Amino acid sequence: LPAPTQWDVVERAAGLMAPAHEELIRQAAQGKLLHNDDTKMKVLELMADFRHEADDDDDGDDTPPGERTGVFTSGIVAVAGEHQIALFFTGRQHAGENLRDVLARRAAELPLPIQMCDALAANTAGKLPTVVAGCNAHGRRQFVEVANSFPDDCRHVLEELGKVYKNDATAREQKMTDDERLRFHRAESKPVMDDLKAWMELQFTEHKVEPNSGLGKAIAYMLKHWPKLTLFLEKPGAPLDNSICERALKKAICHRKNSLFYKTL
Repeated sequence: LPAPTQWDVVERAAGLMAPAHEELIRQAAQGKLLHNDDTKMKVLELMADFRHEADDDDDGDDTPPGERTGVFTSGIVAVAGEHQIALFFTGRQHAGENLRDVLARRAAELPLPIQMCDALAANTAGKLPTVVAGCNAHGRRQFVEVANSFPDDCRHVLEELGKVYKNDATAREQKMTDDERLRFHRAESKPVMDDLKAWMELQFTEHKVEPNSGLGKAIAYMLKHWPKLTLFLEKPGAPLDNSICERALKKAICHRKNSLFYKTL
């Protein structure tokens, strides 16, 4: 079909689906757990409209959307009851700002939801009413990247984190409730994480690692975000990482690569 015909067909269908889309956003806002992240996007019309408004500023800082030249697709995966709801938003706003707009529809009487994301400021922009959990996979990845230079130290960290992930897999296999999973992790994973933190702190206090080295930066990242990375030991239902949202965003990334860019929203 010619492109204009395809557009007309999709436009008619989109109008009919709009109420369902709005309801998915409303239901996602009531979720107990929300994952969020974003990726760069190319929308030519948007890029042309505001390229002159500011210097390129798509690095995840607190620049207001109206002064930003970057275009992004945000992914939000909400766990609402037994269901997972995936939402995608494309435009100037970062993932945190889009999550803020979703949570504006949350019922006031509900407790604060858990927000799982990596440590980029873009994911928490907007003063979100959430309890933030950190992504252990993101922290782990930093040790993987320098493993060739520091094989023994990185192997130790990766093996210890592997024990925690194995415990989490056991909790899923046994279909534990959130409270049962929390008790299980406190019994099996907390000693592992406590020992790992003590080992990391020892590397600095005894000057066994250069702080500006790749290993030093990986350790510093983990220690800086430790309370968020170990929220799964404190709050029922807190996940270990943000992998589910990163997998969801791969759909947008693959589409972006296949199409090269988009003309309009």
